[in-house]
Amino acid sequence: MNDGQAVHGSPYVDQIEKFAGSLKQLSRTFLGLEEKKKAFSDEEIDEMFDRVKEKVCGKCEKCGWCWGENFVHTYQMGYEILSAVDHYGNELNVETKRKLMQRCVMAPRFLREMLAGFHDARQNMMWTNRIARSREGCAIQMDTFADMIQNTAKELESSIFTDERLEKKMISALKKKGIKVLYTNFFMNREGKYEIHVTARMMQNQKMPVKELVKLISAAAGRRLIPQKDSAQMLGNSYMTIVCLEGPAFYTMQGTARIGKGCSSISGDNYTMMDMPGGRQGVALSDGMGSGEEACRESTLVIELLEELLEAGFPEKTAIQMINTTLVMGREEIHYSTVDMTVFDLYTGECEIIKAGASSTFIRKKDSVEHLSSTSLPIGVMNSIEIDSVKRQLEDGNFVIMVTDGVLDALPVGEQDILLETIIQGSAITNPKEMAHHVLEQVLNWTGKEPEDDMTVLAVGIWEC
Repeated sequence: MNDGQAVHGSPYVDQIEKFAGSLKQLSRTFLGLEEKKKAFSDEEIDEMFDRVKEKVCGKCEKCGWCWGENFVHTYQMGYEILSAVDHYGNELNVETKRKLMQRCVMAPRFLREMLAGFHDARQNMMWTNRIARSREGCAIQMDTFADMIQNTAKELESSIFTDERLEKKMISALKKKGIKVLYTNFFMNREGKYEIHVTARMMQNQKMPVKELVKLISAAAGRRLIPQKDSAQMLGNSYMTIVCLEGPAFYTMQGTARIGKGCSSISGDNYTMMDMPGGRQGVALSDGMGSGEEACRESTLVIELLEELLEAGFPEKTAIQMINTTLVMGREEIHYSTVDMTVFDLYTGECEIIKAGASSTFIRKKDSVEHLSSTSLPIGVMNSIEIDSVKRQLEDGNFVIMVTDGVLDALPVGEQDILLETIIQGSAITNPKEMAHHVLEQVLNWTGKEPEDDMTVLAVGIWEC
């Protein structure tokens, strides 16, 4: 069916572009404001000297001489103290202390006030820099969000098309079954798969299962369509929009096995499995810093944010970068979490493995096991991070096995990946849950002791429909 024509110049797409442009401008404004300070200004240094002159020197009989004829030497002494504090801390060095004692009759008080002024100015600098860092984080978030909106607008514009012949054929077929169509919308994704939105209702006081309606639309379109997940079950007398998607060629099943540090019931590892737009499924695993309740809170936060952003349609790397910025901004202490994600394209069988500080991932094929590792940092450490990703084509019966650091760290250093490959290769298990439990049990048997870290194994099998 090649009758479809792309629709360009949509006012909705133009409006989205304007929103994105505004966000970009806001981002540039934020970045153009006051930058992080690396040194004290002349005004701040003058304030330190004024403070000493007022609180110490004003009560000294030599004040007029020190700040008059000997002004240059007094300032020089103050700069030497500031330089020594910067290098040696409050204790200074012996030479600077000796010079101060020789030149100033009120040396202890002079030093105390100079140090107090220095630390106050440094505290102000830290607050200024913290605000600048937060502003930079906000700018990164807005810029990332604007990029995502622009990409979405472009994809939306290129995916909308019209097909008058198909529309008439569908309306006619549905009318024969007592269904009145208000309007239809046609979309095509990057893989050339159809998505048809039909807003309709029953004409008589009747009801029809949505699955039956989708079968009628499939027959008219000449494509195997299925209703979107969480779709309504029945079509009645009220208008309802039904989303029909072209059915995938693959499906997945998942299984997990986990144990906490020291056999604790609380684990710092968390995971999720979610349906994503465009006929994709995502599996994500996060290992929080340390173990126990605090690590669990961190990894739970990461997983919940990931679910929220990915199900809303954010690109995977964009979502991880935005979560990273959120975790870094406004926090005194570093609390990091790893992100290990596999995204399955159920139309093509391709998977993308995405990592931020995560452990190795293993792909079991018919006669081999491949392991994929990463050198990237976890999220929550730095404002901007590198995210590793690699794509692999999967076939019927292949498995993707994801593990947290606790699993690999339980095995001897230098042999971890090889031993885990051997454990996976040596099993003919085809049930994902059994596979996950087999891997964890084999690792625990190898160590022969209680886990020294939280351990999680997540196995995903993929099959042709």
